[in-house]
Amino acid sequence: MAIAEFNYSAWVSRYPEFEGAVDQGRAALFFAEAGLYLDNSDCSPVTDLTARLMLLNMVVAHLAVLSGALEPDGKPTGMVGRVSTASEGSVSISVDAGLMPGTAPWFQQTSYGLSFWQATKNLRTARYVPAGAYVSEPWASPWRR
Repeated sequence: MAIAEFNYSAWVSRYPEFEGAVDQGRAALFFAEAGLYLDNSDCSPVTDLTARLMLLNMVVAHLAVLSGALEPDGKPTGMVGRVSTASEGSVSISVDAGLMPGTAPWFQQTSYGLSFWQATKNLRTARYVPAGAYVSEPWASPWRR
């Protein structure tokens, strides 16, 4: 099995809003960081390389937005969470973590992260692995008569 390799031109083709906002070197660093959120090794729970690359690219886009890549000044906003309320007169905004469990609020901050979260929900489901047969008295084997 192999690892998924980052392709900047394919990533920018999929996410054109980052063209000019995130250079190839920075995007490659985000891709390396994305490996912290989804294993990109032979032991990855996602065995299909095409699907794994697509998921890792979602995380790269998520990290780019969180780092402020799409902000006019290139700096992160500092807000964490989803916008729960907003008003216009005297400008007011509130953010919260929402009602999602675990790391979901962190991924929920961007549409890219939420897409990743939804696409990987099958990886957060318990898998039942039955135990092997248990022999309590090995000396009482049916073959020893």
